[in-house]
Amino acid sequence: MPKATRKNRSPFQQHDDLLSVDRTAMRPLAERMRPHTLDEMVGQRRLLAEGSALRRAVESGRIHSMILWGPPGCGKTTLALLLAQYAEAEFVAISAVLSGLPEVRAVLAEAAQRFAEGRRTVLFVDEVHRFNKTQQDAFLPHIERGTIVFVGATTENPSFELNSALLSRCRVHVMEAVSTDDIVQALQRALDDEERGLGGQGIVASAESLREIAGAADGDVRRALTLLEIAAELAADEGNSITPHTLAQVLADRTRRFDKGGEQFYDQISALHKSVRSSNPDGAVYWLARMLDGGCDPVYLARRLTRMAVEDIGLADPRALQMAVDAWDTYERLGSPEGDLALAQVAIYLASTAKSNAAYMAFNQARSDVREYGTQDVPLHLRNAPTKLMKQLGYGSGYQYDHDAAGGIALDQTAFPDAMGERVYYEPVERGLEIKLKEKLDRLRTQRRQARGED
Repeated sequence: MPKATRKNRSPFQQHDDLLSVDRTAMRPLAERMRPHTLDEMVGQRRLLAEGSALRRAVESGRIHSMILWGPPGCGKTTLALLLAQYAEAEFVAISAVLSGLPEVRAVLAEAAQRFAEGRRTVLFVDEVHRFNKTQQDAFLPHIERGTIVFVGATTENPSFELNSALLSRCRVHVMEAVSTDDIVQALQRALDDEERGLGGQGIVASAESLREIAGAADGDVRRALTLLEIAAELAADEGNSITPHTLAQVLADRTRRFDKGGEQFYDQISALHKSVRSSNPDGAVYWLARMLDGGCDPVYLARRLTRMAVEDIGLADPRALQMAVDAWDTYERLGSPEGDLALAQVAIYLASTAKSNAAYMAFNQARSDVREYGTQDVPLHLRNAPTKLMKQLGYGSGYQYDHDAAGGIALDQTAFPDAMGERVYYEPVERGLEIKLKEKLDRLRTQRRQARGED
């Protein structure tokens, strides 16, 4: 390989220059162990498998603008560096958190100058979803002209966070959380590597210890390597061996991936709701525990569980709504962690009991008719007549007091505006209490049709 000059230094060398003057002692282990080839990357087998479209493009240097969507520590930055390396392009990184439009314009101007000189630029934009529409639009003409190969990294769903113009000019590649087995492989490599890793320090760690670290990292390779580095520092006092005592100190505060306002949040509340709906109490209590563990506001969960009692259980088991409200009240009285059990209890009950969305569907259909028919007059016989004038105008005329009718129901009396005719919204299901409601309503509806001469 020719000696690196200012213009042909690899993206990793350029990246190293930005990080630290001393590239060995001062850089974190996670940075030192960043893969320098596609074969060194762990995880992402679907995306970077031998013969895959993206791998062929990278290895041939025919790279394209893209959005890398995935959780923290799955390799988005590393893949961007590799794109630049294989394409022999300049690598430039900016963060949407730290950079504004002036910085973006300066970077694009430099890229345009390189393009004029016959050199390509891979522009890596970390957390691209934090740029607003105007800032995102600034990249569009440069992507179209080929001035830059745009690589945006995001942990959020691009469909919601990026504008359609930018998405139309980039391919979206979904990256997955790295499996525990793959993270163990990365940890072992760091222990063995004498040049970039801990190989020269004589650190000893069992397979069980590495797996425990990998599990605590929760799919994040960078986090796993950071935990290993901390454990290695503590191991110096225990004969260079990473013991259970060492791990207890390092892993004392485990946290799982959870974004209280992002994609994971909505995915998990969706999983909880659908587990309740499909009568799977085990799945429901799992997702409830996941969300509580991730820091979700328990009052939000209480509100959503109450919604589930109305939408998905309904009149098949009217007790469910009261239980949900009681659990909400119990949580507000006890707080966490005691009140969490009340939420778990109601989640299990909601998932276990009979289900019906008949009331929910009936209300939606009634609202649809309200929009379609507009402001219809209330039939005279249903109007209130508190004054003499109103009675003279016919308000309340013809109303039949149901308690005086045979069977307690005036069967030939309509409850709808004349322009609409009689409607049927509520169709009980044959589950739970609605079995009895269905029998009664089917009988009454038949009798009403007969009374109106429709049967």
